[in-house]
Amino acid sequence: MEESESSTKRVLFATPTPPVPELFPELETPVPVVDLDRLERNLDRAARYATEHQLALRPHIKTHKAPRLAAEQLRRGAVGLTCATPHEAEVMSEVADDILLAYPPVGALRARRIAALPEHVRLTVALDSATAVDDLATAARAVEREIQVYVELDLGMHRVGLPVVDDAITLARKIREAAPLRFGGIAFYPGHIRESVDSQDAKLETLRSSLAEALSRFDRAGLTPRAVSGGSTPTMWRTHELPRVTEFRPGTYIFNDRSTAEIGACEWNDCALTVLATVVSTAVPGQAVIDAGSKALGREPLRGAGGADEGFGSLLEHPEVVVKGMSEEHGLLDLSRTAWRPAVGERVRVVPNHVCIVVHLNDVVFGARGLAVETSWPVAARGRGYTASLGTAATIA
Repeated sequence: MEESESSTKRVLFATPTPPVPELFPELETPVPVVDLDRLERNLDRAARYATEHQLALRPHIKTHKAPRLAAEQLRRGAVGLTCATPHEAEVMSEVADDILLAYPPVGALRARRIAALPEHVRLTVALDSATAVDDLATAARAVEREIQVYVELDLGMHRVGLPVVDDAITLARKIREAAPLRFGGIAFYPGHIRESVDSQDAKLETLRSSLAEALSRFDRAGLTPRAVSGGSTPTMWRTHELPRVTEFRPGTYIFNDRSTAEIGACEWNDCALTVLATVVSTAVPGQAVIDAGSKALGREPLRGAGGADEGFGSLLEHPEVVVKGMSEEHGLLDLSRTAWRPAVGERVRVVPNHVCIVVHLNDVVFGARGLAVETSWPVAARGRGYTASLGTAATIA
């Protein structure tokens, strides 16, 4: 059948489909890229929440490990920073004068390194054992430095922290007798609450009850905590519901990730960090291979949801496409739930399951607005900050 004149005109004068712009052609993949507009929105939202509820925001820098971003958190009103390692604390002392090490300082080497932080830093350490108290007190006495100490409680996470309140009270008394240490309060981490935000009520109620009982026991013992430090990104926006909490320590919120979005603690368009990757093969039907494997994305399952069966990340522009499998340098995209078919050489952005792992795998992170790379910063606090020594070299030899 011959085409009609009107049909011919439709073909001749149809608006051509604009080509898809190449994502950040100046960057070699795989590489982490942060949407600066989303980053700033995340920072501002947390700062507003802290102000509205009269909470001290002490963000955990384990997520970004960058003094430049820590400075932005402090500029927006954060009272100080939370670190997990001595190296993180050393690096962050460049921009902060108030640091909490939320990790037990067990061992003389670790304790001495902590006590040697610059003098301008007001230092607090969270711990849960007499051994950690002894190690820290010895190191503090050697440099004549006062260190504030939080006693860590286990309120459901079952990782660190004392589950028996009487034991926590005994430890607080020991701290009071271990000058120059000073008992400052209690700390807890509600990391066991990873359900969808609309399904957290039961666990939050248990947490509230356990915390209230612990505080009452401390009060009766004459050890009323000046600080009650807790919080996490999954429970971040309900921190004000917990009794007498004075400060909260979220980390992931600055970037967010697939797990955070999956449970509803953020929206998909709040995910600021993605891993830019290139499609390197479409040879196998039903899948595409990208150059981001476990060394770019980590291998953590989707927390609080379907686990490993739900893959190791999904695409920002096509969230129905998941990274279904990985080797070290290869990521396998599952195309079974999408009509989209990428071409070899096409670039994609992967929202990782757990953003903290991804940052730690990189030396540099790039920041962009729209499709323009605007800046970059080093991941200065990654690693342990060790240097090679004669003893190490001799052992290797």
